[in-house]
Amino acid sequence: MTNDYHFITHWRVEGSAQAVWDLISNPQDFPRWWPEVYLEVNELEPGEPGGVGRRFRLHTKGRLPYTLRWESRTVDTQPPRRLEIRATGDFEGRGVWTLEQNGGFVEVEFDWNLTAEKPLIRYLSFLLKPIFSANHRWAMAKGEEGLVREMEKSR
Repeated sequence: MTNDYHFITHWRVEGSAQAVWDLISNPQDFPRWWPEVYLEVNELEPGEPGGVGRRFRLHTKGRLPYTLRWESRTVDTQPPRRLEIRATGDFEGRGVWTLEQNGGFVEVEFDWNLTAEKPLIRYLSFLLKPIFSANHRWAMAKGEEGLVREMEKSR
């Protein structure tokens, strides 16, 4: 379908996988270190020890003049290596964060497979998919910048 999207993002940041895990596994902190994208994050359910079942309501944006409202539920965790979420709301899908320590750096991968449900994106994807995809890449670049800043603060 034209409103299906699959993005794989790679970041490389200096630090430990545990420190990166601590940041990406706590979405309620995203507005602090990723403010260009995360406007508001509210925890709805704390989930089980280890994080499975943890649920959040998120209000996000990109560079384009629209916002997205969605929920995230943690479905699998393998700290500090892997975190999988399911998304519902303005888009439906699955996201998997994978972290790998490589010397003094962490190789971060985010595999995001989703279907846009927000009417604006769903109905215009056939025409504007490259623009919506560029918007996602911009948002993820801002995330990498924020993560690097946070990691520098902790050193």
